[in-house]
Amino acid sequence: MQGTLPQQGQPSPGPQGSSQQKAGPQEADHTGSKVAAHAHKQESFHRFDLWQRVDHIVLLSSFTVLGFTGIPQMFSAQPWATWMILAMGGIETVRIIHRVAATLLMLGAIYHGGLMTYKVFVRRVRMTMLPGWQDVKDAFQAFAYNLGLYKKHPRMGQYNFAEKAEYWAVIWGSVVMIITGFMLWNPITTTLFLPGEIIPAAKAAHGGEALLAVLSIISWHFYHVHVKRFNKSMFTGYLSREEMEEEHALELERIEAGHREIPPDPATVRRRTAIFVPVAIVISTTLLVGLYFFVTYEHTAIRTIEPPATEQLEAHAAPGGEPAGELASGAHP
Repeated sequence: MQGTLPQQGQPSPGPQGSSQQKAGPQEADHTGSKVAAHAHKQESFHRFDLWQRVDHIVLLSSFTVLGFTGIPQMFSAQPWATWMILAMGGIETVRIIHRVAATLLMLGAIYHGGLMTYKVFVRRVRMTMLPGWQDVKDAFQAFAYNLGLYKKHPRMGQYNFAEKAEYWAVIWGSVVMIITGFMLWNPITTTLFLPGEIIPAAKAAHGGEALLAVLSIISWHFYHVHVKRFNKSMFTGYLSREEMEEEHALELERIEAGHREIPPDPATVRRRTAIFVPVAIVISTTLLVGLYFFVTYEHTAIRTIEPPATEQLEAHAAPGGEPAGELASGAHP
């Protein structure tokens, strides 16, 4: 009967029989081919989880605000910078916005450190963001390829040399900006331990690093992520097959070969989490308390000294014809 005939790709409904035994190996081969075909047809690959995307959004938001409020302060004598400062509400408002964004950046740094520590210690993820000698060779090969001196583009792993360089540049830049920012935010406290010349030096380093960061984001990051090819992985969490083949060919090969990371068993995760959580709470609390004192200990750098009000004198003729000075404000001479 038609209803009892086995369909292609499905097991026979009969419990036994020679025909079913003969079909077994064929079905296994067919199933294997289906798996291979499915892997070949896979068009998107997981790149970033939700927590990584949240981390990126915090960094993107704080960095953008810091750039828009910090660069005009560096070039405040320029007409365009003056216009931007006035458009944002004046110098006091710009300074407050800048410091709020700086606080958000530092909170994001604490969050990032905790997230990465959890992934490495508890989940035992591969530390694929660490640079190695292979990245140096990939960089030279890519440079030669772009100049037409090499025929093949380097085949790279989960994170290529450019992404690693940019990641560690952000880490280094954040450290410099936080240290010099503390000195500018708390100059009196800083000069209790360091010579006064450190304040203008910190200002120069802070501004120079900020300018370098903004220019590198515009010229490097924007080109590779939004101009060369619009990379949506930080919004969707996935990369296309074409992007994987071009930028992460070795990682694509590893995925399609079935070499996926095996997550630790739940008991191991619970045991590691029981160790991680108390330590993370202590360290995070210490950092948050330090951050609180960072932003509240001094108000010197936030306040702008207003110029003293000048009292204008108006000359009035006295009854005898001689001028008498009188304060315009109504005060007695």
